[in-house]
Formats: sequence, C-alpha cells, structure tokens
Amino acid sequence: MAGTLAIDLGSTTTVVAYQGADGAPPQLLELAPLGCGDPAVIPSLIWLASGEADTALIGRQVVDAGLLERGDAGLHRDFKRWIGAGGGADGSRRLSPEQCGQLLLERIWQRLPGHLRPQRLVLTAPIDSYRGYRQWLQEASAGLAVPEVALVDEPTAAAIGAGLPAGSRVLVLDLGGGTTDLSLVALQGGEGRTTVMAQLLRFGGRDLTDSRQALRTATVLGKAGLALGGRDIDRWIAAALRPQSPPSADLLNACERLKCDLSSQEQALALWSPSDGGTAVELRLRRRELEALLERQGLLRLLDELLEQVLAAARGAGVGSDAIDAVLPVGGSSRMPLVRQWLQQRLPGVPVRGERPVEAVALGALRLTPGVAVKDVLHRGVSLRCWDQRSGEHRWHPLFVPGQTWPSEQPLTLRLACSRPQQGELELLLGEPNPEQRREVVYVDGLPVLRARPAGSSRVEPWPEPPQAVPLQPPGDPGDDRLELHFRIDGEGILRLEGTDLLLQQPLEPRALGRVR
Repeated sequence: MAGTLAIDLGSTTTVVAYQGADGAPPQLLELAPLGCGDPAVIPSLIWLASGEADTALIGRQVVDAGLLERGDAGLHRDFKRWIGAGGGADGSRRLSPEQCGQLLLERIWQRLPGHLRPQRLVLTAPIDSYRGYRQWLQEASAGLAVPEVALVDEPTAAAIGAGLPAGSRVLVLDLGGGTTDLSLVALQGGEGRTTVMAQLLRFGGRDLTDSRQALRTATVLGKAGLALGGRDIDRWIAAALRPQSPPSADLLNACERLKCDLSSQEQALALWSPSDGGTAVELRLRRRELEALLERQGLLRLLDELLEQVLAAARGAGVGSDAIDAVLPVGGSSRMPLVRQWLQQRLPGVPVRGERPVEAVALGALRLTPGVAVKDVLHRGVSLRCWDQRSGEHRWHPLFVPGQTWPSEQPLTLRLACSRPQQGELELLLGEPNPEQRREVVYVDGLPVLRARPAGSSRVEPWPEPPQAVPLQPPGDPGDDRLELHFRIDGEGILRLEGTDLLLQQPLEPRALGRVR
C-alpha cells in the first residue's frame, strides 16, 4: 500500500505513523519488538555492546533486556536533542547522536510491515536545530528506497496535528521523559499567506538541497526549558513508595505505569517484580497523593518560572498573553490532570488542545505533506499584484512559493479591495518572483550601474499573458473588501480561480489563469 511514513523522533519516545495514498485514516505502527503500548511508541534507546551496529538493541528491546539503567558506554539515550545542534554530544559513547538517529531510522525502516510501500518519508525537527537536522536527514535517508523526503518543525506539526489552523499563535508545553520545554510560536501561513507545508528535501529521486525553497518554520516568540521530565517524576514516585529500594529499572518501570494509569483514573495498582528474584510487591498510589508529591517537589513552581520567561520574551516581541490562540500539551507526562489544571489556571480563557498529546506531532507531519499524488514542485512560484491600503501602492503578494508542491490540497484565499473610487473592474496581474537575482542594472547619466537591491526584495516578472479583469457591477470604492478569491493549482499545473463578489454575495465565474512552472 503506497503512502506517507511520518517519524517523530523524540528524546524519550519515537512515534511512527503511516497514511495510505488512498486517503485511509492514519495509523500508528507498533513495529514489534521495537515498540509497544497504547498509543504505540518506540523508546528512543539504543544499546550497543560492541562496535558492531548489527548487534544493537533498539527501543523496547533495551528495556526488556534490563539495560535501561546501565551507565556505561553501551547505552545511548537522549541523543535526539544533539542531532544537528553541534556540541553537547557525549564523547564516551560508542555512537554519535547522528549515528544513533540514523541507526534508529534504519531499524524502523527494516521493521515496516511488508504490505506498506512508503513513497514519502517526513521527519520532524526542533526549531533551534532545524538547519543541522535537515543536513543530517539528507545523509541519513540517502540509503532508504523512498522517492520523497520532507522535514517539518515540531511545533508546527503538533499544532496542525491538533487541528489548529495555519497562522495561529500557540503555546506548546512539551513534557517529555527527560526535559520540559515551553515555547510560544507563531505558525506559518494563514490570512492570505501561502499554505504551510513540510519542506521537501528529495522529490522524484532528485536532491532538492540546493532548491530555492525557503526555510519555513514557525517563528519562536519565547522559549524556556529545563532538564526535568517524566523519568524524574518516576524517581520521585519510587522514592516515596519504596524509600529503602534503589531506583532500579524494574522499579522505575512499575512507577511509570502508576503515573500513566493515574492520568485516567483516581487510583492505580502496579506489580513490581524485582530483577534480583525477590518477592513481587504491589505498589498502590492515588491521584491526589501523586499531585501532593509533585507540589512538594516544586513541579508547579518550576512551570510558573518557565511560563513567565516565555511570556516576558513574547511581550518583548509585542505579543501579550491575550494574543495566544491555544495551548498545546505534548509528551506523555503532559497528560497528567495536574498539568492540565495548571495550564487552565495560568491562562484562563485560552483553549487547551491536548486530545492526542503523544501522537499529535506525527499526525501533524502527515497532514503537512500533500495527501494527494504530488505531480511536481514549483520552480518559480506565483505572485499577484495587489493594492496595499496601508502604503497606498500596489505590491506583489505571493500565492505559491518556489519549491511548493502541486496540485494544491487546499486553495489559497485572498480578499481584495479597490484602489480608486468607482472602480469598474479589478485586474488580476500575475507574475513569477525571481529571488536568485539580487542585483539590477540601472542607468545613471546614461551609464549602466550595477546596484544591489535591498535584502529580502526580489524582482517579479509579470506573466506574458495579459491580465484578466473581473468586472465590478456596481463599481467599487476604496476601503472595503470587494472580492474573495480562491486560488489553486490543479493536476495539470493550471492556476485556477474561484471566488465571490462580497457586495452582491454572488459567486464569480470560475476561470483558468495560466500554467505554472
């Protein structure tokens, strides 16, 4: 079954999701013996007893072998955060972070069910190491037989996976196994801007490393974090329930089960079977006891400090807490009711969107890659000349950017106003941006002079076809939106237009505007 494979490589757990090209609902892949659980996850763990990668244990295999708490060079964990980030790697380990990520990626690929035939692989990356992560993914996926490879930043994927629209401002709380991160991000797209999507790194077997795609990640308005996560909570539980017992792997696993169960029930029971052959012990815990423990350990105080750092940075960027559209908890430990209550108390009135915190990033990655058969990528892009009421002049507005795939999965919507009184028609002048040309020739006193254009500007070449006119009857005046237009690229590469006359509330006649390239 052809389709798209999404891998959310996390610091603690990795989620693998697949969606067939026939439009079937996405599914999480368990990939035994690497992963298990509900929802299905793969622990981001690697055990390498020697220098031979073929003998490595991956994911759940490390846990089942009782190697989780081993501290020597064979155990590799928390390597995701250092991929592409530069520095921070533990030189005492047998594998670098990049080698760990590649080995995990290859083992996942080998364990895919035989009936799945991925045509596209999409991975998620932290914003702060996006560029380095992109380079690593190019190298790590070189040996995988997949025609298309894409990359998307994690906050955008999480927000889209939770059903939030492009252009939203989202506070993401990522409470993972080893870290807690709070970030306020503004998503790309929305409000007449080009559709947010994953960045293609390989298409049709072609390397797009040097293509003219711009890095389109979410904008970080504020971020703070600390090295404390779900594993630390498990240790607190173990110390409270068995203060005389060392925090062995089997004890911590039992405490983790208690913590997970208390996210959905008021009390929990877990059976702890010591690995030394001792008598099995029943561990019991109530939700109110866990919450009291977390408050004594200062978890809420730490979250308060992180939130204030994030909001202070956002205020410095001109964004207040009242501008946050939603709060998005991700990571397994974010399911604890105490964390949800804290969010609601600290940000009253802001909706909390945390229905699927573990798999939201992977599902969002699937949604950010086209769900239809991709024909090609745009080489030049398409822009429309629009009247800018604020500046009082015409400007080029991008509809579709270079590197974007077509056909369009969703149309781009724009609202246009008139530029002069009693205007009888609106001309649709289209053009192709030419961003690679950063200099232009001008004539000074009859002599050609090479002059650099301001950073970020680019010349737009109008299409050779004459602009099409949309008649306005009755004529329109400046100041009010008159037309709502929907642009899309069909399967033949034709830019098509549908729309509505907002004054008359009548649909416009659909039309073809020309062929893209």
